[in-house]
Amino acid sequence: MQSSIMNTFSSGTRLRDMIRAIRACKTAAEERAVVRKECAAIRASINENDQDYMHRNLAKLMFIHMLGYPTHFGQMECLKLIASPGFPEKRIGYLGLMLLLDERQEVLMLVTNSLKQDLNHINQYIVGLALCALGNICSAEMARDLAPEVERLLQFRDPNIRKKAALCSIRIIKKVPDLAENFINPAIALLREKHHGVLITGVQLCTDLCKISTEALELVRKKCTDGLVRTLRDLANSPYSPEYDIAGITDPFLHIRLLKLLRVLGEGDADASDSMNDILAQVATKTESNKVAGNAILYECVQTIMSIEDNGGLRVLAINILGRFLSNRDNNIRYVALNMLMKAVTFDAQAVQRHRATILECVKDSDASIRKRALELVYVLVNETNVKPLAKELIDYLKVSDHDFRGDLTAKICSIVAKFSPEKIWYIDQMLKVISEAGNFVKDEVWHALIVVISNASELHGYTVRALYRAFQTSAEQEILVRVTVWCIGEYGDMLVNNVGMLDIEDSITVTESDAVDVVEIAIKRHASDLTTKAMALVALLKLSSRFLSCTERIREIIVPFKGNFVLELQQRSIEFNSIVARHQNIRSTLVERMPVLDEATFVGRRAGSLPGAASTTTATSVSLPNGVAKPVAPLVDLLDLSSDDAPAPSSSGGDLLHDLLGVDLSLPSQQSGAGQSSNSGTDVLLDLLSIGTPSAPSSSSTVNILSSNASIEAPVSPLDDLSSLSISSRTTSNAGAAPVMDLLDGFSLSPPTENNGPVHPSITAFESSHVRLTFDFSKEPGNPQTTIVQATFINLSSETYTDFVFQAAVPKFLQLHLDPASSNTLPAAGNGSITQNLKVTNSQHGKKSLIMRVRIAYKINGKDSLEEGQISNFPRGL
Repeated sequence: MQSSIMNTFSSGTRLRDMIRAIRACKTAAEERAVVRKECAAIRASINENDQDYMHRNLAKLMFIHMLGYPTHFGQMECLKLIASPGFPEKRIGYLGLMLLLDERQEVLMLVTNSLKQDLNHINQYIVGLALCALGNICSAEMARDLAPEVERLLQFRDPNIRKKAALCSIRIIKKVPDLAENFINPAIALLREKHHGVLITGVQLCTDLCKISTEALELVRKKCTDGLVRTLRDLANSPYSPEYDIAGITDPFLHIRLLKLLRVLGEGDADASDSMNDILAQVATKTESNKVAGNAILYECVQTIMSIEDNGGLRVLAINILGRFLSNRDNNIRYVALNMLMKAVTFDAQAVQRHRATILECVKDSDASIRKRALELVYVLVNETNVKPLAKELIDYLKVSDHDFRGDLTAKICSIVAKFSPEKIWYIDQMLKVISEAGNFVKDEVWHALIVVISNASELHGYTVRALYRAFQTSAEQEILVRVTVWCIGEYGDMLVNNVGMLDIEDSITVTESDAVDVVEIAIKRHASDLTTKAMALVALLKLSSRFLSCTERIREIIVPFKGNFVLELQQRSIEFNSIVARHQNIRSTLVERMPVLDEATFVGRRAGSLPGAASTTTATSVSLPNGVAKPVAPLVDLLDLSSDDAPAPSSSGGDLLHDLLGVDLSLPSQQSGAGQSSNSGTDVLLDLLSIGTPSAPSSSSTVNILSSNASIEAPVSPLDDLSSLSISSRTTSNAGAAPVMDLLDGFSLSPPTENNGPVHPSITAFESSHVRLTFDFSKEPGNPQTTIVQATFINLSSETYTDFVFQAAVPKFLQLHLDPASSNTLPAAGNGSITQNLKVTNSQHGKKSLIMRVRIAYKINGKDSLEEGQISNFPRGL
């Protein structure tokens, strides 16, 4: 007794005293110490089986549990209190059970029998405690054991017990859907209740039954739809009732539950939808929208109207309600209205268009969530008829928008302009406005596409370069604007100086050759310019040196300082371009001709939706090759061409084998490779720069390509000294157009042109492990570049002889594969012999996609099976 008095936190400490002591703690360590002492006192009391303070100990344990401390040692105390005969003990026991345990605890199995007894207790308050606990922690096993008792209690005399039994039934049918059929008829009976508490739980039980059971849905729809409509009408027209009144509306919670159940019943059923049209119209028109409760009912009513079968007039009414929501001062109401309008666009876009002005105002809202949601809705609303006014509004707002919002806004504007542009001049004008205001937020594929459109609009070249020149004077800090300006001046600088292609809508300007060079010089010397911009500026200077002969020396002075640049790319360009300007004037004009018209189908075709992946444009990743030229690498699924195309499926012994070898599902659509990606035919990059043997050019010369994703032109980037002894053979498609060999760059020796017998592809080691090496030798059929003959050679690297040797291969569907029989099925040990096997591969996407192959090699070593697999993707280019 003395030790109990000395202990500040004895089992007799009241709950309020413990709470006061914990709140008085100033540090977490003090709190932990108080909790630790109290838990020790509670353990001691439990060990002594102190019945007097059992309920007090459990109450303190619940508070400690809410603070986040472990209280598992008190779980059995809950069960003891539940087994007690008195109501106060059971109440605290059930409360502890719901708080300290969950359905995953094994100890919960011990309480099932107590629950069953309490569900049959003569005291209705104890029955209510058991139902409340069961509805909160019921597991599947408990649901099966106690479902009959709960079903019986749905017809209990007291409405509070019926209400709790209905809520408990919802938990049971969610845990064990098979039991749903047992509750259908009792649930339908609850819909005739006059007591609102029982009725609202009955409505919720029927809603969940309809979602779980098709049988329940049909039965409730057949028997109860008219009754539910009548109940909702009586509720909407009921006089003032202080018991259920909230802000002048009678029981808005029951309103909402009834509307949700009607939504489930009307979805997919025209007859049920017709029967509820009148009451939905009444609720939508008579409910006051100046209170939160009224707005909640209207929102549920709108959702119901949108979900049931088509009724044009009701949907227009619902969309008008959402339009009113957009003018509400409450941000939450506006946000849910924008969400609903996104769904409503699919039903009646014209009705949503009437609220376009209000939605545009939401784009300018101070709340970031509303801005983003409204912008997504505006994007959905844009079409060919309204693209001009909507784009104007968005671009005007772009000028004053928050910095954090500019990225999303810029992306949406660019997508809208590209998708719905009525004419090229309008597209160019809008894109120039965007890159002038927010060029630093524009993605690479967007300005790549802009350059493609510009290059295809030959009648607008002069107009575009003049517009860019004007924009550069005021917005030189926008990186993308600088890039596009530099590219256009490099290509069409003479049009800028000579005012070629003047349109009636523009004013003439006077620009000298020196002024045009000034723009490029500013761009290349800007501190903020990155590698891409400076590299493009160097190329533009090289082109201007041919067009503006009076500025040639000045251009050289701008290029020369970059010969000592720490960035190898810029240093290399400077050295080579300086050599071209200073020593090779006779070929310079040919070398730097205007770029040919770029392939607009890749970009404009996406905008028109003619190509897959029009909704999103992604750029392929790049890897650096040994010579420094960036090679675009598409994702593996694109490389394997897993999308549907016109290429025939590869011949194979079975689809399962192909699926197994490739390790992918051939039915999945592939991601398309990114727009703005420069095509590369496989021609040697140095010859591309020197304009020798480029098959894609209209003449024997080629232009310098600066529209590369890594801003590198088609030029070697090895140090010039390393190339001093390089001998290059000229390759042309026709001997008739062969030009004399010239020393184009210092230190480059060109051998005489030879007859073109087709490319020779080097052998590769396709696969190698510690046991087997596989090499491929390649040859082409004359006059059939799509077909490649591959000779596979297998060498044994181990000291054991391989028997029953089998080679299998699989390719994606744009390839066709034929395997000839192997020369042998026995592979000698230690490389003392080899097996050869010929493969014929036909590439239906020749020049567009590279070969890829999945291989499997099976053999036996001393009678034991062995298997090796691998993927081959290092095929030479051009196969």
